[in-house]
Amino acid sequence: MKAHTKETQATMTPDKALQFLKEGNQRFQQNLKANRNLLEQVNDTAEGQFPFATILSCIDSRVSAELVFDQGLGDIFSIRIAGNFINQDILGSMEFACKLAGTKLLVVLGHTSCGAVKGACDHARLGHLTTLINKIEPAVTAVKEPQDESLRNSKNLEFVDAVSEVNVKMAIDQIREQSKILSEMESDGEIAIVGAMYDISNGAVTFYE
Repeated sequence: MKAHTKETQATMTPDKALQFLKEGNQRFQQNLKANRNLLEQVNDTAEGQFPFATILSCIDSRVSAELVFDQGLGDIFSIRIAGNFINQDILGSMEFACKLAGTKLLVVLGHTSCGAVKGACDHARLGHLTTLINKIEPAVTAVKEPQDESLRNSKNLEFVDAVSEVNVKMAIDQIREQSKILSEMESDGEIAIVGAMYDISNGAVTFYE
């Protein structure tokens, strides 16, 4: 499989880009990797890159977007931060990727049993990590069940995963609210903005469409 070119990127639509990721995740789950020569792709992309999607995901070592979607060099922009939340620098990266570099799909990818979300559920405080966790805690508050405080912590994985899902959806809302550029591109049909959840137990990605 060759690296994407300006011509192949131009044929991409948001729907087609989403389908590419879905098919890649199916290959990943079945351990059927696409046939690609990474060194050849190094040469193919030496003078330019034409990715079709931008993915914001967690730094978790089990959730590499390139691997879980079976993509090669030059296929996707990968933005990673613990807890996959939004800030101005990440929005700037997304605006570059979509408006200037031509990607057609923007994905916010959370995952089950997220350590950053667990920290937010427990209201952990530790150095600079405190600032990071503060950005995720609104998602904890937004999840209303269970109401029993003894069950609203990292030991309750069902609660943790519910917070992770809300955190993804809140991130998407923030993208639309805080980036006029991305919001207008979505409204004009130039890009799609979607959320997704990766299951660390089986490798499956569920998209929120």
